[in-house]
Amino acid sequence: MTHPPQIKVPATYMRGGTSKGVFFKLENLPTSCQQPGEARDRLFMRVIGSPDPYAKHIDGMGGATSSTSKCVILSKSSQPDHDVDYLYGQVSIDKAFVDWSGNCGNLSTAAGAFALHAGLVDPARIPESGVCSVRIWQANIQKTIIAHVPVTNGQVQETGDFELDGVTFPAAEIVLEFLDPAEEGEGDDAGAMFPTGNLVDDLEVPGVGTLKATMINAGIPTVFVNAADIGYNGTELQDVINGDAKALERFETIRAYGALKMGLIKDITGATTRQHTPKIAFVAPPVDYVSSSGKGVKATDVDLLVRALSMGKLHHAMMGTAAVAIGTAAAIPGTLVNQAAGGGERESVNFGHPSGTLRVGAEAKLVNGSWTVTKAIMSRSARVLMEGSVRVPSDSL
Repeated sequence: MTHPPQIKVPATYMRGGTSKGVFFKLENLPTSCQQPGEARDRLFMRVIGSPDPYAKHIDGMGGATSSTSKCVILSKSSQPDHDVDYLYGQVSIDKAFVDWSGNCGNLSTAAGAFALHAGLVDPARIPESGVCSVRIWQANIQKTIIAHVPVTNGQVQETGDFELDGVTFPAAEIVLEFLDPAEEGEGDDAGAMFPTGNLVDDLEVPGVGTLKATMINAGIPTVFVNAADIGYNGTELQDVINGDAKALERFETIRAYGALKMGLIKDITGATTRQHTPKIAFVAPPVDYVSSSGKGVKATDVDLLVRALSMGKLHHAMMGTAAVAIGTAAAIPGTLVNQAAGGGERESVNFGHPSGTLRVGAEAKLVNGSWTVTKAIMSRSARVLMEGSVRVPSDSL
């Protein structure tokens, strides 16, 4: 019996922040995959190795975690005053779908570096040595991100001494600016920074109870609850949460009802096909704890503790877009995040996560009775892990 051969698709495997994914230039995708649709989704699922009932991704490039089941498409920008368009797909591990509803803040770092590696930035804008400010149009959420990428001898400087908790080895620092990160541009899903109009809501969750919640659109839609209200202290590591099936089910229920309250879905069943957004996170005042690497984090080192779930599992560090939400909410007096950090006005926050700590800055201000945020800033790193071609069976398209 004759079986169809594999095809080769030019691709680059990159780490960005505490995530990694498979990067493609739009023009290098098979013709049927150069437009959104089923063919593109099937390609990305086959590249990653999903859906995988074993949750291992043995037959693909994924790593069977939300941090490693990602694909990215870049092209020269269709927008004025931007260098590249960046489109991100979060591939489900055990279900046959790709979630296009949000951005990956960590891979935004790699998007800036890949734009230079792939020749998508005007050479006249690239210094011989210095920093190239890559202007990225984030197509999923219709927002601008600027990645300040270090350059040496006309090439991306990838090695360096910048250390990022959650990443084993140091690398060169890339500063990310998320411009006007609130009011996500998702058509019918677009809304104000606080879609309910409140800094804190009483969120009724059947089977769980009524929880205080801050629901914010900044970086990525996120539902924040107090750790103490759900039986935690904010120092939990992955195994405590991810090894507890009942806890994961409860978090998903809270997330689903938060999505409904935020207007992101029309009925509760919509949450099953929108796993990437919103995120669910819990916050607590600072206490001493030991991170997943064994490094101690002192209460005096941080302003608050945050744990966040992505695609149904506790994240090993912190999603970049969720860090934007944390920084923004921390800057606004009265939110649960701000309260956990001790209250008051602030322009930056240093928070503890399972792998260590992260600092993020945000510029928030009250305008005509509504909160706005003009910019959120954080430092990450990125590097190419492998480049060449990824192979997929031709009948998978």
